[in-house]
Amino acid sequence: MDRFRIPPSLDGPIVGILILVLWEAGVRIGGVPAYLLPPPSAIAVRLFTDWDSILYHFVATTIEVVIGFLLAIVVSIPLAALLAQIRIAERMLYPVLVASQTIPKVAIAPLLVVWFGFGLMPKVLIAFLICFFPIVVDSLVGFRSAPKEVSWLARSMGASRWQTFVNFQVPAALPHIFAGVKVASTLAIVGAIVGEFVAADRGLGYQLIVANGSLDITLSFTVLVVLSLMGVALFALVDRVERWALPWHVSQRLKHGGGQ
Repeated sequence: MDRFRIPPSLDGPIVGILILVLWEAGVRIGGVPAYLLPPPSAIAVRLFTDWDSILYHFVATTIEVVIGFLLAIVVSIPLAALLAQIRIAERMLYPVLVASQTIPKVAIAPLLVVWFGFGLMPKVLIAFLICFFPIVVDSLVGFRSAPKEVSWLARSMGASRWQTFVNFQVPAALPHIFAGVKVASTLAIVGAIVGEFVAADRGLGYQLIVANGSLDITLSFTVLVVLSLMGVALFALVDRVERWALPWHVSQRLKHGGGQ
C-alpha cells in the first residue's frame, strides 16, 4: 500500500499557512492590540476593503519594478559577456563596478530625484542600479565557467570565436545568469520602494509612508504583505522561465526527481 505523500509543490504554501495560523493564534491568545501587531484576518479584511487604493499604488510600483528589472537584465548580461571576452575591459571596468556598489542607493536617491525629477525615472534607475551588480557578477562567472578544453577543441576544429561563444559559453553561463536574475528579482522591489520613499506621490512605498505617518499599522502590514507577494510572484516567474530554458541542467532534474 502506497503511503500518502504531500506533493513537493505544496511544501511552501503549507509552511506559509502554518505561519499565518500561528500568527493569528498568537495575536488572539496573547491579546496583542492591533496597533502593535494586527492579525492576518484583519490584514485580509483591509486588503479587501481598500483594494481599489492598493491596486492603484500596486500598478505604479509594478511598472517601476518591471522596467528597472528588465533594464538591468538587458544591460548586465551583454556587459558581462563583453568583460568575459576582453580581459583588458574587465581589468578596467570591474573595479569601477565594484566601487559603484559600495555607494548606498539611499544616499544617491535624492540626487537622482534632483537630476530626473519626481516622475518614473528616478525609481526605475534605483531599481536598475540595485539589480545591475548581482546579474553582472553571476553572468561573468558563468561565461568564465565553460571548460577551456572544450573551447580549444572547438577552435581547433574550425569554429569561430562567435560560434564558440554561442554554442559553449552561453549554455555554460545560463545557470549562473538565472541565479543572478533570481537575486535581482527580489532586489528590484527594494529599489523601487527606496525611490518612492525619497520622492513620490504614488506607489506602495508612498502608501507605506502615509500609513506609518498616520499610525495605521494594519494598512502598513497590508502593504508589506502585497510587496511580499509581488516579490514571490516575480521570483516564481523567473524560476518558471529557468525551468523552461534549462530542462537539461542538473538543478532542474533534481527538482523533478530525475537526479535520484
